[in-house]
Amino acid sequence: MSLDEALTGIDVPPDIREALAVVTVPYYSFQGERKTGVLVVHKELATETVEIFTEIHTLRFPIEKIEPLSSYGWDDIRSMADNNTSAFNYRLIIATNRLSNHSYGRAIDINTRLNPYYGYDGKTYPEGAAYDPSLPGTFAKDGPVVNVFKKYGWNWGGEWTGVKDYQHFEKPLP
Repeated sequence: MSLDEALTGIDVPPDIREALAVVTVPYYSFQGERKTGVLVVHKELATETVEIFTEIHTLRFPIEKIEPLSSYGWDDIRSMADNNTSAFNYRLIIATNRLSNHSYGRAIDINTRLNPYYGYDGKTYPEGAAYDPSLPGTFAKDGPVVNVFKKYGWNWGGEWTGVKDYQHFEKPLP
């Protein structure tokens, strides 16, 4: 998939668009099948994103699906409800007026129904999701996937104070 294809249907400021790259990453489905998915990330993070997902693949950590947000018409709520794993989405943080690190390709959400976001507005995203770290595909403090991301210097939203964003990993601009 080309960057133009992955960004179909959204206007992105030119400086951000030029800083993005498309990467293909391996993963195991919940049925144990080897698959590949497409993520749009910041160019600076492209190589390490592939390395991180290769390590996650080696762990056989299950992931439902990995599709760019363009597959969901740039609707983050629809993507989360479908348990999709994604990265770039030019949008505000839910219930704020601040751009998300997803807007720069510097954040990844994984298995969103299993790892919900408990937002600033007091709502759970996706609606009806509940966090249960005992379930396959769910993250836990000091769990293997969280540790892989941390090894590369990424932050996990499950360790934030205030809101909890269990699906979210980010590596903000330095």
